[in-house]
Amino acid sequence: MTITKQDELDGLKVIGRIVADTMQTMAKALEPEMTTRELDEIGRAFLERAEAVSAPLACYDFPGTTCISVNEEIAHGIPSDRAIAAGDLVNIDVSASKNGFFADTGASFQVPPVTKAVTRLCRDGRRAMQIGIAQVGSNRPLAGIGNAIGRFASARGYTLIRNLASHGVGRSLHEYPEEIATWPNRHDKRRINKGLVLTVEPFLSKGGQWADDGDDGWTLYSEPRAPVVQYEHTVVATDRGPIIVTLPSA
Repeated sequence: MTITKQDELDGLKVIGRIVADTMQTMAKALEPEMTTRELDEIGRAFLERAEAVSAPLACYDFPGTTCISVNEEIAHGIPSDRAIAAGDLVNIDVSASKNGFFADTGASFQVPPVTKAVTRLCRDGRRAMQIGIAQVGSNRPLAGIGNAIGRFASARGYTLIRNLASHGVGRSLHEYPEEIATWPNRHDKRRINKGLVLTVEPFLSKGGQWADDGDDGWTLYSEPRAPVVQYEHTVVATDRGPIIVTLPSA
């Protein structure tokens, strides 16, 4: 989607705030012994109150309202009877639509007790996303996002999952540009047009290189197995840089 009018930006900000508030509400409720299905129900109820529609459910018939991935699961985890345990690393990914506009956000959360290594990975995962977002602006190279993230990751001894990319969003959950590398890519010569709506969502790891399919047809795992975090915002490219639309109300 390319934003050309203020009311389009306003509509995108509305759903962006809703998905951000949904994720924040779920994260605050996160505690040991609750199941991922119970956590997903909190997200479902929040979206319903906001009169928003779960994008994975509506667009792909995903068996849940949100994607909740725990520890060895790195993306597209199905809400289930799996109980969250103390010390788990939980990724919550929320995408939804309202009035024809879509937004997508995600983050990884630690369930206490936390470890220094995972705390550092989470901190640097968020920083990797911020570095990628800083590359977004009118007529800037699309590959600049992954190149900047790649430099950051390499300098700190991290790897990046190289088959889970950022993407265009706005009028549907996944749209042009369909694949935006969050790792170095010398071959992509595309440029970011003014008003382009896209996600920035690097998957930062301590050894993982690829996302592998699980047996359920949805859940993805790192290959080789390693801790992975993901942080994601939906942003709009402008002449003055990026506008982040997936910010919570407070």
